[in-house]
Amino acid sequence: MRALLVVNPAATTTSARTRDVLIHALASEMKLEAVTTEYRGHARDLGRRAADSDDIDLVVALGGDGTVNEVVNGLLHRGPDVDGVPKLAVVPGGSTNVFARALGLPNDAVEATGAILDALEHRSERTVGLGLAAGTPGTEDESVPERWFTFCAGLGFDAGVVGRVEQKREHGKRSTHALYVRQVVRQFLDEAHRRHGTITLDVPGQDPVTDLALSIICNTAPWTYLGNRPVYASPKASFDTALDV
Repeated sequence: MRALLVVNPAATTTSARTRDVLIHALASEMKLEAVTTEYRGHARDLGRRAADSDDIDLVVALGGDGTVNEVVNGLLHRGPDVDGVPKLAVVPGGSTNVFARALGLPNDAVEATGAILDALEHRSERTVGLGLAAGTPGTEDESVPERWFTFCAGLGFDAGVVGRVEQKREHGKRSTHALYVRQVVRQFLDEAHRRHGTITLDVPGQDPVTDLALSIICNTAPWTYLGNRPVYASPKASFDTALDV
């Protein structure tokens, strides 16, 4: 088996030494190429390269949920094709690792690598559903490109918080639970549409729901974690059934 390992060197919960150990463990069981991401969007470009390759069977994403999302969007740049793209494995290296944990992997990079190697040995794999977000035709957002999401898409307040966190990370801050809590408070205090939001939810056969300040679309449950405690925003969501709002 030939595999591509996409490594995010800024992953919050892994050190350079840990990453070296994981690389050697994976390389002992497969023909492995390890590439360290160097810029925003690099993981997506590597996923695209793997999807267009004829000799990569597996892509392993070592990083947080953002790294996984980039890899997935690269792999699916030509659309969903279960048989036409390499398989995906995830080694959790971020602060929360919702997608990896939703798949049942340990929230520890070393233990998760062992679980992946066991799954490969027993040819154990799983197909999961994904969500697709895009601009709405006929609106000012119609030019927004399509983007796959692995477990959650947040609109309004949630998106504002994530945007603030990303700005802090671009200035060298580490992605921690404390950072998120601070940005939640600041977003709440600065939010101009707390009482009457700008989001409208259109449901076929029903009247539109207007003035929403927050909307969370989940592909699985839980929505996130606070430490080891799961937080459920859309408990009916499942990889095996459908999205929940």
